[in-house]
Amino acid sequence: MSIKLRLTLMSFLQFFVWGAWLITVGNYWFVTKQWSGAEFGAIFSTLGLSSIIMPALTGIIADKFINAEKLYGILHILGGLALLYIPQVDNPTTFYWVIFGAMLCYMPTISLSNSVAYNILKNNNFDVIKVFPPIRVWGTIGFIAAMWLTNLSGNKASANMFYISAVSAVILGIYSFSLPKCPPQKLISENATLAQKLGLDAFKLFGTYKMALFFLFSMFLGGALQLTNMYGDVYLSEFGKIPEYANSIIVTKSTLIMSISQISETLFILAIPFFLRRFGIKQVMLISMFAWVLRFGLFAYGNPADGLWMIVMSCIVYGMAFDFFNISGSLFVETTTDSKIRSSAQGLFMMMSNGFGAFFGGLLSGIVIDKFFTHDGTRDWHNIWLSFAGYALVIAIAFAVLFKHKHDPEAVANVSH
Repeated sequence: MSIKLRLTLMSFLQFFVWGAWLITVGNYWFVTKQWSGAEFGAIFSTLGLSSIIMPALTGIIADKFINAEKLYGILHILGGLALLYIPQVDNPTTFYWVIFGAMLCYMPTISLSNSVAYNILKNNNFDVIKVFPPIRVWGTIGFIAAMWLTNLSGNKASANMFYISAVSAVILGIYSFSLPKCPPQKLISENATLAQKLGLDAFKLFGTYKMALFFLFSMFLGGALQLTNMYGDVYLSEFGKIPEYANSIIVTKSTLIMSISQISETLFILAIPFFLRRFGIKQVMLISMFAWVLRFGLFAYGNPADGLWMIVMSCIVYGMAFDFFNISGSLFVETTTDSKIRSSAQGLFMMMSNGFGAFFGGLLSGIVIDKFFTHDGTRDWHNIWLSFAGYALVIAIAFAVLFKHKHDPEAVANVSH
């Protein structure tokens, strides 16, 4: 099997493990277990906490002590074992701690999978910029495939989703030990301070107005992404409580409908270079923010009958909302930070969006929905989505007014190539 094919399989399984349960866990929580919404928010906050705690630690371990592909495999096996235990859990508190353990193992593997792929491709004299993107796209395809499998096998509210994920994780963990060796690089100086080893020196970027604002808005947008992951599939499934919609495709194939979001994501990636060159980073990030307003607003007014087009359009808009901020945000960091702390700055960007943003987005949304938008066990989805749209609109307007950045087409072209 060729190197590229082996890495493609790794990328596919990496996100298959996640896609098997991430979008559908809400149905398991609310429908099968019938637990409360506030506690559900805490479950999704574990993704954020894990993203804050683990990547820096595992990065140091891979840099100094153990082969990256072995650490990657060990984490997947341990995470798989935790997922395997979840169906036996019968109370929300225990569920929280078990899923937290699984996420402490899983979240750092996202960055480790990139590190392993880069290392192996470079060692085999491949052009990483040219070869890696087609490999990474198979990760999104794996996520979509897992969503489809969970739905089409009738397990979108079943504990079997965790078995599917767990078995995939263990298989990936074992498979990773067969990958070419990625020994410790010892890129961190022996004389480096603890702050430098942990990437904490990048926090000085908060001392500049523009970067502080950028990281703050990254956190807010990270919260918006979490709202979609948490509640999208539950929202579509709960149309089943209305007799006229009970057998609609939106209800019976809700996870497939949601997968349009990930399909859209793969397509909008291709449009990013054009938009960045034409409009600049600030405008592209603004487009993303207004796309989030559309994402939530269309959900608010959509339904499985005459409003079906709104739900489908909301899923298509998701690709723009997700890609345009994440990728252009990463490019902004690349073009505006000192090369000595650029890797740490990229880590800080991810920590603010996938870490703090996901943590607060998960925790606070669960509390707010449970307190203000749930009556006698029924969620008022119309006003829930409108409130989320309002949240995104406020962020977009504030960003447009407060964030100052001059478009430099040459800088964009240099990084793009």
